[in-house]
Amino acid sequence: MTDADDLRARTRALLAARPPATTSRADFLAARFDAGLAWVHYPEGLGGLGAARSLQSVVDAELAAAGAPDNDPRRIGIGLGMAAPTILAYGTEEQKRRFLRPLWLGEEVWCQLFSEPGAGSDLAALSTRAVLGDDGVWTVTGQKVWTSSAHLARWAILIARTDPAQPKHRGITYFLCDMTDPGVEVRPLRQITGEAEFNEVFLTDVRIPDAHRLGEVGDGWQVARTTLMNERVSIGGSTGGRESGMIAPLARTWRERPELRTHALHQRLVTLWVEAEVARLTGERLRQQLAVGQPGPEGSGLKLSFARLNQQISGLEVELLGDEGLLYDDWTMRRPELVDFTGRGPGYRYLRSKGNSIEGGTSEVLLNIVAERVLGLPTEPRTDKDVAWKDLAR
Repeated sequence: MTDADDLRARTRALLAARPPATTSRADFLAARFDAGLAWVHYPEGLGGLGAARSLQSVVDAELAAAGAPDNDPRRIGIGLGMAAPTILAYGTEEQKRRFLRPLWLGEEVWCQLFSEPGAGSDLAALSTRAVLGDDGVWTVTGQKVWTSSAHLARWAILIARTDPAQPKHRGITYFLCDMTDPGVEVRPLRQITGEAEFNEVFLTDVRIPDAHRLGEVGDGWQVARTTLMNERVSIGGSTGGRESGMIAPLARTWRERPELRTHALHQRLVTLWVEAEVARLTGERLRQQLAVGQPGPEGSGLKLSFARLNQQISGLEVELLGDEGLLYDDWTMRRPELVDFTGRGPGYRYLRSKGNSIEGGTSEVLLNIVAERVLGLPTEPRTDKDVAWKDLAR
């Protein structure tokens, strides 16, 4: 059984064999993956050692102390936080060995083709169609929207309707889509921040071999739920230390600009600081729970808190700065590789945080999930539960 001492020894052996100061970033990351130190709870041969998930921090601490490079997790967050755990849970051995290594190394960026113009909050109502041909290849046609990193992605996780005669939660199948297929068109969606971090994606006769199907035909909703639960933990469960995230620049401004302080603002700041710390500790507890199983609906509550706090904290920061808070640093239209909340100005934080209550599941939908699956309250009546998707009004 791999324990903390064994992991420290393995990590130090890696550092001795591949000193970060003299080893290229790509070579070091590849050696780390092959040594099973990428994500220690994954199986051997897939970047892990079958160890307890909680022991990852032992490896990370040793590598950080040695100045070792990381795999730029913010840039490849969709792959790490959503695609990888879903492939691990439902993929064939061939799929796991094909996709997990380049995903973790950052050689292949992933995006998520779930939401549609007519199926955002009600994701199961999606209308993108996939039809299986006699040659064993699926032909996919439809439109997806609000797709982060689609302009950078090599692969996508995709859900499409394969049997419209089934109720909407059935008859959906989950695929791994090649974003270089000629039928994939990515168009930028410019946001209120001025950037086009999101995209809309048009799929026209995109061909996906059946070997790139994840899970059974018609079981895509169950597979997608694994992705969604991991997504909400990934979004809401910050891994930073105390006073990290959105509260950090606000607290720094408060300390450095005493002339801006008022008693009322101080009371609000303290309240939000405490709530941010509670959310951080709750996220840490949830990550520890993941060490002994799959993520549950509790991640929805964490993501809810993340969205509310980000919006309240960024609003207080703009109010604290007064006229300065109305300034905006850069309206340039660009397509960034990641969302940088703390690297931009307060105006950006205020505007970008408005999307936090939409992306990764709207707050309204997450409130229902928490009510029904965490608190055990009665479910809302659903008149379309047993109606064939093709017969639903649209």
